[in-house]
Amino acid sequence: MIARLLRYAVSGGASALTHFGIGLALAEGMHVRPVAASATGFAASVVVSYVMQHAWVFRSTTGHAVAGSKFLTVTAAAFALNTLVLWLGTEVLTAPYPLVQAVALVAIPVLNYTLNSRWTFRDRLT
Repeated sequence: MIARLLRYAVSGGASALTHFGIGLALAEGMHVRPVAASATGFAASVVVSYVMQHAWVFRSTTGHAVAGSKFLTVTAAAFALNTLVLWLGTEVLTAPYPLVQAVALVAIPVLNYTLNSRWTFRDRLT
């Protein structure tokens, strides 16, 4: 369990760096609105997350058709959470993008790990 959590942390770090790096480059470097910038970074991080979690973190034998569809469902929930946090933080509260995105990047892994470990990549005994 500890080893899996450590692998998840590494995977999450790679995903978060992808998400935050692309979002920051777009929002701060190209002046894209924060929600759109974050959404683009989030989409790129999905590929990083799925590959690392399926093959390395959970070492799942679940086929990609099943695991992938479940992963996308979990991702949709995480995307909704991220978008809500970004909208509330940057548009309603007018807080700076990096601070608000950092808050979202703490909440998302908790949701993702819980759902992915218990549902997406849980190998069923047959």
